[in-house]
Amino acid sequence: MSEAGGGRGSGSSVPQRAPWSLVAATAALCLVSATSVWPVGAAPMSREEKQKLGNQVLEMFDHAYGNYMEHAYPADELMPLTCRGRVRGQEPSRGDVDDALGKFSLTLIDSLDTLVVLNKTKEFEDAVRKVLRDVNLDNDVVVSVFETNIRVLGGLLGGHSLAIMLKEKGEYMQWYNDELLQMAKQLGYKLLPAFNTTSGLPYPRINLKFGIRKPEARTGTETDTCTACAGTLILEFAALSRFTGATIFEEYARKALDFLWEKRQRSSNLVGVTINIHTGDWVRKDSGVGAGIDSYYEYLLKAYVLLGDDSFLERFNTHYDAIMRYISQPPLLLDVHIHKPMLNARTWMDALLAFFPGLQVLKGDIRPAIETHEMLYQVIKKHNFLPEAFTTDFRVHWAQHPLRPEFAESTYFLYKATGDPYYLEVGKTLIENLNKYARVPCGFAAMKDVRTGSHEDRMDSFFLAEMFKYLYLLFADKEDIIFDIEDYIFTTEAHLLPLWLSTTNQRVSKKNTTSEYTELDDSNFDWTCPNTQILFPNDPLYAQSIREPLKNVVDKSCPRGIIRVEESLRSGAKPPLRARDFMATNPDHLEILKKMGVSLIHLKDGRVQLVQHAIQAASSIDAEDGLRFMQEMIELSSQQQKEQQLPPRAVQIVSHPFFGRVVLTAGPAQFGPDLSKHKETRGFVASSKPYNGCSELTNPEAVMGKIALIQRGQCMFAEKARNIQNAGAIGGIVIDDNEGSSSDTAPLFQMAGDGKDTDDIKIPMLFLFSKEGSIILDAIREYEEVEVLLSDKAKDRDPEMENEEQPSSENDSQSAEQIASRSQEIDLVDQESPEESSVNSHPESLSPVDTDSAASVSSSEQDSNPVENLETTSLDGECTDLDNQLQEQSETEEDSNPNVSWGQKAQPIDSILADWNEDIEAFEMMDKDEL
Repeated sequence: MSEAGGGRGSGSSVPQRAPWSLVAATAALCLVSATSVWPVGAAPMSREEKQKLGNQVLEMFDHAYGNYMEHAYPADELMPLTCRGRVRGQEPSRGDVDDALGKFSLTLIDSLDTLVVLNKTKEFEDAVRKVLRDVNLDNDVVVSVFETNIRVLGGLLGGHSLAIMLKEKGEYMQWYNDELLQMAKQLGYKLLPAFNTTSGLPYPRINLKFGIRKPEARTGTETDTCTACAGTLILEFAALSRFTGATIFEEYARKALDFLWEKRQRSSNLVGVTINIHTGDWVRKDSGVGAGIDSYYEYLLKAYVLLGDDSFLERFNTHYDAIMRYISQPPLLLDVHIHKPMLNARTWMDALLAFFPGLQVLKGDIRPAIETHEMLYQVIKKHNFLPEAFTTDFRVHWAQHPLRPEFAESTYFLYKATGDPYYLEVGKTLIENLNKYARVPCGFAAMKDVRTGSHEDRMDSFFLAEMFKYLYLLFADKEDIIFDIEDYIFTTEAHLLPLWLSTTNQRVSKKNTTSEYTELDDSNFDWTCPNTQILFPNDPLYAQSIREPLKNVVDKSCPRGIIRVEESLRSGAKPPLRARDFMATNPDHLEILKKMGVSLIHLKDGRVQLVQHAIQAASSIDAEDGLRFMQEMIELSSQQQKEQQLPPRAVQIVSHPFFGRVVLTAGPAQFGPDLSKHKETRGFVASSKPYNGCSELTNPEAVMGKIALIQRGQCMFAEKARNIQNAGAIGGIVIDDNEGSSSDTAPLFQMAGDGKDTDDIKIPMLFLFSKEGSIILDAIREYEEVEVLLSDKAKDRDPEMENEEQPSSENDSQSAEQIASRSQEIDLVDQESPEESSVNSHPESLSPVDTDSAASVSSSEQDSNPVENLETTSLDGECTDLDNQLQEQSETEEDSNPNVSWGQKAQPIDSILADWNEDIEAFEMMDKDEL
């Protein structure tokens, strides 16, 4: 989450010591003047269509905000699938994600200034009254300092900024007397104890009632924090100081930024992801522009814009030069090691880096902004949304999408900078995808898996704080907004702070003693706000010419800039060892690996892990051979994975009142038709009798021509399939008998056969865990007739059904809510987080009578491959196919069934990158070796 707004100014270069009005204005929005001179190369969008899309955004916001207020308030967030509020402590813990929740009506506070931007001034006044009346900031709950700052403190300050603006206009908020500011000040003082460290870096968490390190606080023992967590405070804390005159807030935030600057890696000028708050040692030494660092860079530049302090611009430009030198590999942005920045630290990118093109617009570096944005857009066009992480060859790495707004943010700023209507079309696509795939009766649901279209019961507050704000501004003309947006700067949560704060209660700036600079380096201003003739050549097709080479980049297996290895081999030299020829028992091969800097690590479970340390190679040529070997090894495994694995499937409820909005993640079967190759199956559901389906059905007339529901247990999956098929069923759904189980907390698995020929099974079979199955069972109890779609991924909704839905939408929503209240909540654990993602199958404890056999989705018997029990880890950014290893393998499960003894068979290199925790350990080991 990031961003910028701005003031007014010319498009000329910024002078060295300009007064604030010129410095802030030119740095903040040199893009405004650029808009007026940009010759548009694409067909302009009519004002009527822009208004139509703007009104559509307003309707979408009303749908999300209205359902939050109706079904969730005063809870922190809405759970849109079950139509209720998420209250900390009353729902299963989601780990760190829940640290944003403090029982302070988070979504309402986060949405305050969005209401004003969308011209909902009456709703804003009502919302402010509710905040003042209902919100309590003295709760006994441990919250994230970072999230509370950007969402709650920022939300209160943004609300205050626009409240005083409206009051000055004379129509609304005439009763307002800085009440939101007083709440912000109260919260600011509650956060200050977190800064009680020798370094000045704040603790990552604090108890709102008891502070830090008290027995009642249940926090204060942490030693590490992320760079963004400590470096994304200056805007909110400085604004609080400028508004109130209490300088302590700005001083604490500046001290934290000074310490981070002091601890940067001096040779590369990069910072790591995680730092020890007491010693200042880097805990994670990889560096990028995504998760963990992103808004640190953003706040350096914006602190200069808002506060007019040259040192912040100096630091930003120093970091930016390092980013473009090492991390930027157009159109990619890949993490590197801070001590060895020519080595890539990972072969995937996370979705949070989508803010960076917007920051580059504020910086004035438009070309790489266009390139990266276009690459991200191509990924979105492939998957409908931006996955939480994707590999360098644009395959899904982490499949979730929590409706993040960063890409919409960058789209808005690129349109502001270029005036190119292409970006209006991009925004239109975002609106269509949100309505088609994420909209549910009670709001908008996060995507659990962008490949299948399944949902999470989650609608984060930032969705209302940022997404609708940027989309509305994208299509709005100046006269559509009741105030001048360019008099404000956006925080990382898109809250609005007025630029006039730079001249209010200004503290005396002290020269930064941590910097070796004594005078400002003029060269650092080269790209601060360039002349528009440089930024936008007099060519109406300029932006299009940059985008055009990237149109098909997602479809290419290895885009430009990923591999830093020469393609030509030494003439006359012995051919390097190829992955397909490697034998782990061949001593000559082991010697060659050693020469290439590839070492073997024996894991506790008997496997062998390959890790390459380029610095340990005999020569640079051998290091390149090692990179190529690691790439081939991963690609070889990937090819085997594709032959063996099946991705998750989808059960989509298409009948009234769901109409395809509810999508449940399902496990596939090793038998029956493959839904990715055959037409999906659609039909009404009916419970079989007996429910376990282990004998001839006594109610064949009930399941004839329908999709049979059967319970897991007491016999083989294939036997259940045959019994319901003989009764005339057109498909089957097996529901787990382990009450409370969910695909959110347990890895999916593939239902195995019975060891016999299963070609006689002609109907599709899918597996649902208990919580997902209960959604269907509750729907049957409510509506009797429930129709579902069994498919490889969610399908588009039926327009005719949507039309039928409209007249009774209110009743439908209430009915859906009633169902949801009786059904189990679909927990929102991020099943592909590094802590939980595992390629290994986890044996499931079964009762002695449960003989259902479940085979791991991961490939585990590639006997033709010479490498057994082998895992590889490559840390140098080669172009590889990681989607299957890291996505599908993290969704595997294996029943402890003697009939399916996968563990006794040879495990080949399909275990590449098998366990993310082991990946991290290998990474840390490499770091130590390098140092």
